[in-house]
Amino acid sequence: MSQTTILSRAEVESMGPPAAEEIADLGIGEAFLCDLALKHVAMLPEPTTTAVAEGLHLPRALTEELLEKLYREKLIEVRLQTAVGSTRYSMLDRGWDRLLRLLAACGYSGAAPVSLNDYAHMMRLQSIPSHPASLETVRSAFHDLILPESLLQTLGCVINSRRSLFLTGLPGTGKTAVAERINNALPGAIWIPYAVEIDNQIIRVFDSHCHRIASPDVTPLEYDRRWVLINRPLVVVGGELTLENADLTWSDAAKFYEAPFQMKSNGGTLVIDDFGRQRVAPQDLLNRWIVPLERRVDYLALHTGKKIEVPFEQLVVFSTNLDENDLADQAFLRRMGYRARVEPPTPGAYSEIFKRQAYTRGIRYQQPVLDHVLNKYRSERRQMKGCEPRDLLDRATDICLFEGQPLELTPQILDIAWRNYFGASHSFEPVNTQEAMNKGTLADPLEL
Repeated sequence: MSQTTILSRAEVESMGPPAAEEIADLGIGEAFLCDLALKHVAMLPEPTTTAVAEGLHLPRALTEELLEKLYREKLIEVRLQTAVGSTRYSMLDRGWDRLLRLLAACGYSGAAPVSLNDYAHMMRLQSIPSHPASLETVRSAFHDLILPESLLQTLGCVINSRRSLFLTGLPGTGKTAVAERINNALPGAIWIPYAVEIDNQIIRVFDSHCHRIASPDVTPLEYDRRWVLINRPLVVVGGELTLENADLTWSDAAKFYEAPFQMKSNGGTLVIDDFGRQRVAPQDLLNRWIVPLERRVDYLALHTGKKIEVPFEQLVVFSTNLDENDLADQAFLRRMGYRARVEPPTPGAYSEIFKRQAYTRGIRYQQPVLDHVLNKYRSERRQMKGCEPRDLLDRATDICLFEGQPLELTPQILDIAWRNYFGASHSFEPVNTQEAMNKGTLADPLEL
């Protein structure tokens, strides 16, 4: 049993995973670690004890044990022995032969992995933040959006319960902005491994595109360096999603697995943006995740056919502008933790968004210009959208820069920006905002 599997939540938060003192404490077979050390000796330009230890992310004393075993097996030789940690090694012919066989089975040559049991234990310990979200922390997370109290309350319940959220609304009303900021209300950082080992197979977990390493100020000095402290991850997937993306990705060239996106989002937030527009049928994806959403575990298949159980410990947000009844049946919708609809902004909320967007861009304007904008919506009977103040002001900025004018909004510049954005004028049927709000619980979030 490794040291990690007996850690408590308090110990993880205060100290992180402890550095192993013996190879048995790592929870990984010694033979596998020796093979991984051999790969580092072969690939490093100067394979010293310290360099191999840094590549393996293991203590130098344990690395020396692994290298000593390789030396006794006549796979490597000592080329130069000077100061402690500076012993230099080189490969022998027998070692090169062994390396070719190893790379044919598994090409992974990164940090030493952790066991699947250790990974599952750590994810469950860290899945729930230490401090529950409050109205103040939720307001802070969404400070740059104009949101009604009812929506903030719903989001707070979602964050604390970590149940899934089905977020609907018209295009441009701010669903994606709301979904992505939910993760801001999840406090603290979490430990994830660089890689996980199961049956001598490697699953790479850490992804620099999805994971942001936490500040060194909050990282302890001594810890098991096979783990890395990251901010709670936010993973957003959209129209490129396929059903195959939800399983382990095997590389024929590298000979190891890449963790699927839901595994990379463990401990944080997973946003399925524009749900219903993926390359996989929404019913197929929902059926794939009925069990994980209910039981907090997912089942992934190795290419050998073996199924493994991994934690499914993230907050899942389905964001869509399609009718929810066209995407899922009532049986599945009942399994959703929360459902909410984001409504278009009221004129008052639109005006506030417009003011903030103008301030952010340094654009000057007078109140009659804003009244002119609101009148154009009324005259064209056009539904207001939360994204439109931003988009109109961006186009106004482009016009001012092109014509060499100061950043000052006038009715004339606004009319040009309006035409460039909306095209020819059209009339739309009026929308009863109050009636729309009564159908859902939410209203007017807008990204600033």
